[in-house]
Amino acid sequence: MRIAVDAMGGDHAPAATVEGAVEACSQNSQLSVILVGNETAIASELKKHKYSASQLRVKHASQTVEMDDSPMSALRRKKDSSIRIATDLLKSDDADGMVSAGNSGVVMATALLVLGKLSGVERPAIATVMPSLKGHFILIDAGANVDCKPVHLFQFGLMGEAYSRYIFNIENPKVGMLSIGEEDAKGNELTKESFKLLKNAGLNFIGNVEGRHIFEGDADVVVCDGFVGNIALKIAEGFAETTAKMLKREIVEKTAGEIGSDFLKKALSNFQKKTDYSEYGGAPLLGLNKPCIISHGRSTSKAIKNAVILAGMLHSKGILQIISKECKEGLAGRETVFIEE
Repeated sequence: MRIAVDAMGGDHAPAATVEGAVEACSQNSQLSVILVGNETAIASELKKHKYSASQLRVKHASQTVEMDDSPMSALRRKKDSSIRIATDLLKSDDADGMVSAGNSGVVMATALLVLGKLSGVERPAIATVMPSLKGHFILIDAGANVDCKPVHLFQFGLMGEAYSRYIFNIENPKVGMLSIGEEDAKGNELTKESFKLLKNAGLNFIGNVEGRHIFEGDADVVVCDGFVGNIALKIAEGFAETTAKMLKREIVEKTAGEIGSDFLKKALSNFQKKTDYSEYGGAPLLGLNKPCIISHGRSTSKAIKNAVILAGMLHSKGILQIISKECKEGLAGRETVFIEE
């Protein structure tokens, strides 16, 4: 499995991206990584690590996309960027998946333009794994599509359910839709029409879920449009980080020298681990022709390592082909669903 990594993407690149790629190859002998970016900078980082030359190679890219670059500007003016070259490697079948912690808007636009959508999929969506009291759940869409139609949310549910089933081995994932109330009639026109489609899609659909309930873990997949999903994601990230800081401050101030302080510090460490995005590596942009993983801009080497491994899993398990098949079948019954309702 050959994974192209945008070595220049992210706040800690290329140090974190190179180290993460090395760790991924060390953990999985079936993986090989193509580090895409400034050849000199990458070579300098590689000197700090021991690695198998058969698993790692470098592909030079003369340009780097900055975080403030607009997607259209990057597409027009930076055709030799690390993001574009990594995506081109997928297009030419020289790679089986890609990972980038760079400008997410540029990654999405480039991937959509170069790779194209799966047959049967109208809109690709970001599937983000988030922690819950029962383990984790998938939030889809987490930011790829600001304006959506009911059929898009319907497909997000199909894609998220397939991802949950085949990557996390959940036999019959429970699918819910994020709304302002649990009652069937609650929500705006988008959620009301989407509810009808999801209810009759043959999924294990549990209905609407409120924002305050999604972390309880009753739903394995939570469906929403990208505008709402990205806000929910950013609020959750900020709240988790703030809560951890508050707990740490309370522990330091009130348990210094006390017997229970070590126990509390361990509990805090476990909490931080469960809410750490690096545990999941990144979020796949489901609905594209090839596996594309979008990692957090602050990704550490651990996050990059897990993202590379995830990209390999998506390829080896044929998740994209499964999604294409299920979306085609779902679309075939769409008109019937509307008529029945």
